[in-house]
Amino acid sequence: MSTETVTETETAAPRRAASDLPFYNDLPTAISGTKWLVIVAACALAYAQLVLLPLPGSAQAQQWMHAILFPVIPLAALAWAAPQGWTAIFRRVRVRDIGAMIGFGLLCLTASCALAMPLAKVIGASANPSAHILAEASTGQQISFFLATLPQLLGEELITILPMLALMSLLVRWGWSRRASLATAWIGTAVLFGLLHLPTYNWNVLQCLALIGVARLFLTLAFVVTRNLWVSTGAHILNDWIMFSVPILLSAAAITL
Repeated sequence: MSTETVTETETAAPRRAASDLPFYNDLPTAISGTKWLVIVAACALAYAQLVLLPLPGSAQAQQWMHAILFPVIPLAALAWAAPQGWTAIFRRVRVRDIGAMIGFGLLCLTASCALAMPLAKVIGASANPSAHILAEASTGQQISFFLATLPQLLGEELITILPMLALMSLLVRWGWSRRASLATAWIGTAVLFGLLHLPTYNWNVLQCLALIGVARLFLTLAFVVTRNLWVSTGAHILNDWIMFSVPILLSAAAITL
């Protein structure tokens, strides 16, 4: 093999890694099946501490501790499994990425609103309890809540995207095509994400699958299109901040009237 051919081969992998989703195809670095299990287990642990682990301090302090641990646990597992390439899920945020955040966030919000009213008449709907709490909270508590959602929503992205890449890796190793693997992992993790919201929405399975699961499809699509977890996180933040702002504005309007 000539030196020129070797050089082309060595540079082809970084180019493919930059243009494709990371890790499922051993680019930019390989993650073994055992390490994927550890990463997925870390995602499960991160979610478990969020909903089950009692922590000392006030409700506000607990929210912050849970919110910080939520992304730190899966990120630590990913850094352990891929020490030379764990940052591949993050890319530099450019102007077009900010536009993508806004576009996917509004797309997600529009889809949720379009489905919410007709589905509520058919299957019923439970409100997010945080919305009621926020409406009655002080301004300082409201600001703290919104700021704490920044790390928490990053955590929600991690516990969705990392299992998606893990499932893609497994299916590709089983001989599935990239397209079939991605479609299965995309839909499967959206269903899982919806089911994780069951305690929040009074165990309404249909609401979690039809509303939360569909919204998750758009948020994951933001990552698939841009290969940048900052974009899907930004879209998620925009979507949730708008939804949580509505009851606050309505409460303020009612007081004014």
